[in-house]
Amino acid sequence: MRKLTRREFLARSGSLAGAAYPAMMAMGFLPGAPAHPFSLEGDGQGKQVVILGAGLAGMAAAYELGKLGYRCTILEARERAGGRCWSIRRGSANTETGQPLQTANFDEGQYFNAGPSRIPHHHALTLHYCKELGIPVQVYNNVNEAAYYFSEGKGPLSNKKIRMREVHNDVRGWLCELLAKGMDGGRIDAQMGKEDAQKIIEYLRAEGGLDIDKLYKASARRGYIEPPGAGEKAGRIADPHALSDLLASGLMDPDFYNVAEYTYELQMTLFQAVGGMDRIAAAFEKRLAGQIRFNAEVRSIHNTEQGVRVVYAERGAGRSLEADFCICTIPLPVLSNIDHNFSSDASRAIDSIVYMNTGKIGLQFKRRFWEEDEHIYGGITHTNNQLTQIFYPSYDYLSGKGILIGYYNFNEKARATGELTYAQREQLALEKGSLIHPQYRQEFETSFSVSWHKTKYSLGGWALYSAEERQSLYKALLVPDKQVYFAGEHLTYLNAWMAGALASARSVVTDLHARVTGQTMSYPKQ
Repeated sequence: MRKLTRREFLARSGSLAGAAYPAMMAMGFLPGAPAHPFSLEGDGQGKQVVILGAGLAGMAAAYELGKLGYRCTILEARERAGGRCWSIRRGSANTETGQPLQTANFDEGQYFNAGPSRIPHHHALTLHYCKELGIPVQVYNNVNEAAYYFSEGKGPLSNKKIRMREVHNDVRGWLCELLAKGMDGGRIDAQMGKEDAQKIIEYLRAEGGLDIDKLYKASARRGYIEPPGAGEKAGRIADPHALSDLLASGLMDPDFYNVAEYTYELQMTLFQAVGGMDRIAAAFEKRLAGQIRFNAEVRSIHNTEQGVRVVYAERGAGRSLEADFCICTIPLPVLSNIDHNFSSDASRAIDSIVYMNTGKIGLQFKRRFWEEDEHIYGGITHTNNQLTQIFYPSYDYLSGKGILIGYYNFNEKARATGELTYAQREQLALEKGSLIHPQYRQEFETSFSVSWHKTKYSLGGWALYSAEERQSLYKALLVPDKQVYFAGEHLTYLNAWMAGALASARSVVTDLHARVTGQTMSYPKQ
């Protein structure tokens, strides 16, 4: 049998299945299209760039600049890379203002993500780097209707853990009933014909689970008191919670109605790095071997006639470094206390931009009772108390021990929690968490908490802006201050997300490279 030539194979595969392009890729004729293109032309001519901070923004900038022929040195005040991209494991240590050194005592193999824990499916840049750097990812279960709402208060449903699916379906059902009745009786001026109005009513019946009379009655959507099974076991469904009870108990308050499935960044599908989000930081660090100086605390940043001079302390010893350019990724509350000679506009922005108060605590338990006893696999329980949220791990299902995030709180709740000692934070998490999971007391082993606004070299979770500040303070840092460029999540509209740090890094690399090579370019490419 005569063998096909490559030309004949390509022609035949193209005519049979329109597959010439993938066939050419498979045979090595065409390179694969990059997942998130970033191809700059020109050479960095060996220019020296000092990068302040080995978080994701700093390391991504060094990584991309290295491809272009720049010589980069990263100064990192901590003993580790990653910044707020940090997974707490056995031996992890942290120092907070007014607190002693805290060291994690989790079992080997146990961890929780103190910083970012989720990658939205539309954050293509983050997923691109995971792919390029060889970091495996897995699905993160952010929305779980089996998790709970827990409202402390005086209403008839207060101080009870209620499955999210019960609240969601009951509220949806009651509201759809009200709207369907209003449209059917002409009390709502829908400004549409009778036929279209009927279509809306039918949609509301389907969406709310209404019966033929447009009345909401409990259904299997909200779960069972007794599950269905074999033989005559049809299952038993509870009556719905009254709308007035849901309202009186606070279950329709802001603590609960900002649900994840509606928030753009939290819509499924979400991902996480297998083994902890710090795998992303570790992968960058590996590619930058020898370029990061740890325990290097920046003391001053000064533009000079020809470049920039950075003074820092490395393990207590004073040092300085001169370079052609500087990329500063230091969080602004920290940078505000560092000596510099920036312009008044840049200095005012650095001193004025506020960061989020936020904190987490990881609780290690002897067994995964949330899975074994309550069938909760991933997802978030929401509360209106100091805990705000309890996160269940979306990994190592059906294994032995596990760590859940006992609180993830913000603003005033996080500020008040941050003022507590580590032991008091643990007690708070156990006390409030036991109201939802009485297994806490018997199964608990150890904890580790992080208040980011009190953590040295961070002093906050992420940048916050008003609309006015976006037009003034924010824009002042989007341009370089002579030879100093600013980068980080705080210089994007992706605040709090890893994608923000990575996008900012690429944007600054593009601007700096355009300046060195005399090209006209912008990021992202249009």
